[in-house]
Amino acid sequence: MRSRVRPLDRRSALDISGLARDRAQALALNRDSVSRETWDRLDQLVALLLRWQKSVNLVAPSTLPTLWTRHVADSLQLLKIVPQARAWVDLGSGAGFPGLVLACALADRAGGAVHLVESHQKKAGFLRECTRILGVPAIVHAIRIEDFVAGDAPRFDIVTARALAPLSGLLRYANPLLKSGAAALFPKGQDVEAELTDAAKYWRLEASKVPSKTSPQSSIVVVRGLRPL
Repeated sequence: MRSRVRPLDRRSALDISGLARDRAQALALNRDSVSRETWDRLDQLVALLLRWQKSVNLVAPSTLPTLWTRHVADSLQLLKIVPQARAWVDLGSGAGFPGLVLACALADRAGGAVHLVESHQKKAGFLRECTRILGVPAIVHAIRIEDFVAGDAPRFDIVTARALAPLSGLLRYANPLLKSGAAALFPKGQDVEAELTDAAKYWRLEASKVPSKTSPQSSIVVVRGLRPL
């Protein structure tokens, strides 16, 4: 006797199919720049996130159908802007975007390392578990950003943060690290011009914008010099 597929099962199957299509789109965006080994690690990362998401709100549920393009591919594009960078720090890492994704890619590169700063203990626990299982060069700091940047932090090539704060706030967080010679990459949405205008009230910054490859309304703000007014 054939068993009936309950509506919940059917809906789950459609969700899996949609996620597979989204993965294929993310792969197309990065086909020439990401190794097979990196994709294997990213597959494991997504599986871990979906498992943890059931008990910990790692990302907005509305973004799960486009997890691969909205979160994974959006994070990977940062590597193309600064391909020689090896030492990264991700402020307010949350679910690991972009930091953990970057660590998955940097695992194949000598000297690559990503420091993940996340004060939320459950999210920090997720980051530690992923780092352990995936074997990627990531170091989790379960402390406040202010405490991390005020301490004896290593020197970094790049500081990044995603969906954490308006640009003026990000610059305040990152300033101690930028003083040591790091540059910053901050993914921003459609309000980027307003955020740049506001930041210019408090900072003299050398900044440029790189169009996002995953969203036509978004861009990555690249900061290479910063001084308070």
